[in-house]
Amino acid sequence: MLSPSISPSVNAIVASTGLPGDHFGAITGHVGLVATEFCYKKDAEIYGEEEPAEYVYQVVRGAVRSYKLLSDGRRQIGAFHLPGDVFGLESGPVHRLAAEAIIDTTVRLVKRRSLEKAAATDVQVVRSMLSMTAGSLKHAEEHMLLLGRKTAMERVATFLLEMDRRLAVAGMMALPMCRRDIGDYLGLTLETVSRALSQLHDQGVLGFSGARQIVLRNRQRLRTMDA
Repeated sequence: MLSPSISPSVNAIVASTGLPGDHFGAITGHVGLVATEFCYKKDAEIYGEEEPAEYVYQVVRGAVRSYKLLSDGRRQIGAFHLPGDVFGLESGPVHRLAAEAIIDTTVRLVKRRSLEKAAATDVQVVRSMLSMTAGSLKHAEEHMLLLGRKTAMERVATFLLEMDRRLAVAGMMALPMCRRDIGDYLGLTLETVSRALSQLHDQGVLGFSGARQIVLRNRQRLRTMDA
């Protein structure tokens, strides 16, 4: 794990992050907590599985994957964290999953102990932390359903609609993750993901503008697959 300790000159009181729907920035600014920004290179580990959960993180720029290595060496990605997303908020003393930067990424760190101390005296902090935790649980439940009950094409359709909602700008989404990442998130092989995307392209559901630039041309068709 790269140490989050950096020069105090980059420390700042988080009052406004400019990130949409930024409850994390709002609560840290509300109670005057000191946050630190730290940069991670592509594929760098942010924290490992079973490491002490000493910080809570927020993506400022870039993207992060949280994952677990299975006993047979396979990797299961649990979530992709995009700008504004909070991750690393654990119920226990250690991280259940590891986290890595998908591309060059900047994250904001706040000490978990500081958040817990603020929550002990401020109901607004408690409500915000509960909201973030509930959001993580909802995503975990939806991901479990996706892996357990949906076909390969339905999984890919669900993923594309999620990324369209979270990433699309002017109708185009630039995916930070590669197809192997997508496969490890959806419980599919790289070949299956590539085949599904090619079929959707041939059917006119989506178009490519580069390896990771995708435009959805028929969202209704994807929603029908996702139903």
